[in-house]
Amino acid sequence: MTTATAELLTVPEVMARLKLGRSTVYDLIRSRRLTSITIGRSRRIPADAVRDFIVNEIEEETA
Repeated sequence: MTTATAELLTVPEVMARLKLGRSTVYDLIRSRRLTSITIGRSRRIPADAVRDFIVNEIEEETA
């Protein structure tokens, strides 16, 4: 992932993509299962981190 081309998502965008509530997304961030960055007072999640999270969850399900 290059920072120049990385798509950064807001928490509401991640909520919509994963069909999860706000507190669940923040819990995933707090537990470091979902990578995020802070820019000023805003939290952003790289789209690649969302894809990685999904892949990891699928791998855990099948293991």
